[in-house]
Amino acid sequence: MKTVARTALGFVVAAAGATAVSLAAAPSAGAAPTVCPALPGQTSSAASCSAESGPTGLALAITDNGGKASSTADNFAGPAAIALGPGATVTMTGDRAGLAIGIAGPGGQVVVDGKNGPTCKGPAFAGDFQTLKGCMS
Repeated sequence: MKTVARTALGFVVAAAGATAVSLAAAPSAGAAPTVCPALPGQTSSAASCSAESGPTGLALAITDNGGKASSTADNFAGPAAIALGPGATVTMTGDRAGLAIGIAGPGGQVVVDGKNGPTCKGPAFAGDFQTLKGCMS
């Protein structure tokens, strides 16, 4: 039964990520989202996002329309932070093996630390395979 639940959660996380990326591109035709990807051992930063990966991590941060996102990863973790809209903030930390996604809308906040369950405030969603927990507000 755990395999079925994990598979279902994987599909939910994938669908939420695809939806967030499509929404990020939709609000304004003239402005593209800011993307900060970090492959193992790399860092990437811009005015509104930052991503940092250790030798065995993958990190991704995406922002649009005034959001702020940061993502750090190591130990085979793959966190993705997506902040869409004014006042949206997402802080993701991956320190154990597993994927995680955090999406915040205008005024929303997501924090994933990889040790405890995610926290969501305002319009926000998070799913964390490091802790097998999630949140939605």
